Amino acid sequence: MKRREDMSFLERLYVWEIAKGVAQTTGDLIKHLATFLMQTVGIKTQERPWVTYQYPDEARPYAPRYRGRHRLTLNDEGSIRCTACFLCATACPANCIYIEPAEHDDPSIEKFPARYEIDTLLCVYCGYCVEACPVDAIRMDTGIHPEIYPPDPRSFIEDKETLMLRSRILEDEGPEALFTRHREHMKKVERDPFNADY
Repeated sequence: MKRREDMSFLERLYVWEIAKGVAQTTGDLIKHLATFLMQTVGIKTQERPWVTYQYPDEARPYAPRYRGRHRLTLNDEGSIRCTACFLCATACPANCIYIEPAEHDDPSIEKFPARYEIDTLLCVYCGYCVEACPVDAIRMDTGIHPEIYPPDPRSFIEDKETLMLRSRILEDEGPEALFTRHREHMKKVERDPFNADY
């Protein structure tokens, strides 16, 4: 930005600057409108005239550090890694994590979560639960965003089995398979929102 004393006479009048701004905006409008009309009639261009992605048919590429939906990590033998220490629920600013601890059959394991639920209607996807966990039991590295559920608020509560299933799919098939399943489910919801299998 130029300092006030360095401005020319035309810049100090501001009329010239306003005219330049209107010309720039009008030029962009004409360029984008022409590109849109050409693509509408079938002429391919290099530019994308709109910023809207037709999700789930088109997907915006997410950054690697995107905070997606939660998952509970598993030990090598496939059991849940969580120790029900309540640090994630304590760190959560939205109070959306509910944990119900229970004693484990194995005497070397003190306790485990019998119930672990996240209310995604309350969740703000801040990642504090991930940072607070001392055993790396919860992560948000799935790369998928929240889904559309039916009007019943209970459908937005993700239980322990759902969170563990994401880890199994991610470890067995990879992140692309998890994202593909998510998109296929969203396509079914879009085709028939009232009869989709939630």
